[in-house]
Amino acid sequence: MTVLEMVMAAAVFLAGGTVKGTLGIGLPLVAVPLLSLFIPATQAIALVAMPVLVSNAWQAIDHGNLHGLRRFLPLIATQLVATLLTVPMTLALSPSTLNAVLGAVVLLAVVLLCLPLRLHVPAARERWWSAGIGALSGAMGGVSSLTGPLIISYLANLRLPREAFIGSISLIYLGSAIPLYASMAAHGRLGGADLTLSTLALVPVACGLTLGKRLRSHLSETWFRRVLLVFLAAVAVVLALK
Repeated sequence: MTVLEMVMAAAVFLAGGTVKGTLGIGLPLVAVPLLSLFIPATQAIALVAMPVLVSNAWQAIDHGNLHGLRRFLPLIATQLVATLLTVPMTLALSPSTLNAVLGAVVLLAVVLLCLPLRLHVPAARERWWSAGIGALSGAMGGVSSLTGPLIISYLANLRLPREAFIGSISLIYLGSAIPLYASMAAHGRLGGADLTLSTLALVPVACGLTLGKRLRSHLSETWFRRVLLVFLAAVAVVLALK
């Protein structure tokens, strides 16, 4: 990466950390498409590795519980398998095709976050629902590292208490991130240089998280989310055209 690209990447991670600090979610959803505007998409996915792993591990420890792990084990298991199956296919795509796919996934994410989905998940069938959602989100994550929107929509419909929601979604994110980055490393797409840059990215992400927490008490989450969705839609169109 050039010096200019590193400065731009730091600004992107600051923005991603600010969104996560404000909404509690959204770091890769912001960082990956923005980074993909000036570096290859596979490298963009690699660079968010440490921020995603560290931030979600911290949230899982801070809010997590074993009940959440047991409850969503079918989701985590099918997500892991789908991720491992999808990553090799993704790495075989040309840069232009991957940009188009990434743009389509971001647009799908915007639609999922906009739609007021109302699903009724019977307790007796929740394990089957979780397994299906895990497979779909794993495939989405293997292509783009963006498992969040589908998982958010599903957990929101389960009406989990706030603390249980944060702990559960963090565990699920870890369940997708670990096989994703392990598979990328095994295929030679996550080397020492990328890991070093990804570790350095923790600094602007931490600053963004701090800023986001301050903004949370002064800014309407509804309006912030609306502006974010419009912004992401624009980024997705640019990626698809690129």
